[in-house]
Amino acid sequence: MLFEQIARNKRHTLYVMAAFVILLAVIGLAVGYVFFNSAIAGLLVALIAAVFYMVLMISQSTDIVMSMNHGRELHQADDDPELWHIVEDMALVAKVPMPRVFIIDDESPNAFATGNDPEHAAVAVTTGIQARLTREEMEGVIGHEMSHVRNYDIRLQTIALALTAAISLLVNWGMNAFWWGGGRRSRDNDRDGNGAQVLLMILAIVVIILAPLAASLVQMALSRNREYLADAGSVELTRNPLGLISALEKIDDSQPMQAADPSSAALYISDPFKAKKSWMHLFDTHPPMADRITRLKNM
Repeated sequence: MLFEQIARNKRHTLYVMAAFVILLAVIGLAVGYVFFNSAIAGLLVALIAAVFYMVLMISQSTDIVMSMNHGRELHQADDDPELWHIVEDMALVAKVPMPRVFIIDDESPNAFATGNDPEHAAVAVTTGIQARLTREEMEGVIGHEMSHVRNYDIRLQTIALALTAAISLLVNWGMNAFWWGGGRRSRDNDRDGNGAQVLLMILAIVVIILAPLAASLVQMALSRNREYLADAGSVELTRNPLGLISALEKIDDSQPMQAADPSSAALYISDPFKAKKSWMHLFDTHPPMADRITRLKNM
């Protein structure tokens, strides 16, 4: 059951990432067609923007994310022996290098992992989670975060953020071109064309308008899917689903965080802001906690 769930979650992630890439390409084509009379030019700009943002965010992601979330780094085991050794043990079981360890001064229990790859990863926990969870429960949580590291979820989330930023750049670029005259040139050219060209123009404009919404939907879907996979990975590492189940129940029954940065919400093991669930959970950063716990109980 466990390995079947892991395999299913991995397939779903591939589908979501493929949708992200296709979305970026379609938006690039639409912006180029509408505003610059060249769909190919728009596609090239989309690819260049995506690569630029990925390089920028991958190279600086850990320090930026920890700073935004007010993380305080532990530099040696003596700084917090119990937490350090739990992270060390879980990293050993997951067969990944020891990540950097951070503590966030916040009474709400939560945790997250970030970084570029297992060799440059970092794990952060709140003071609230240290105060409320037993060692068994903490092992379940850290096992969840080590699964994110081992599965390269940390890089995947960084790439998703970069692609979302690239899509926003394309939309803003296209709208600026519209106001500065690029869009008028495109409309003038299509006004002399046939009905098919006019229809393509309308479809392209609709794509551009809906692009940010679509990007958010795909990004949230990716985040939710990786949480299921990390839950299953934690059980694989600890061989103890009850520890993580108990931890998630305590985390769910808590107040929102104060120190968390909104742009990092998807990184946490649970939504740090306890946001009201959206219609059909389409805009939720995390799957329903009850669903996660049910899946863990069925393993």
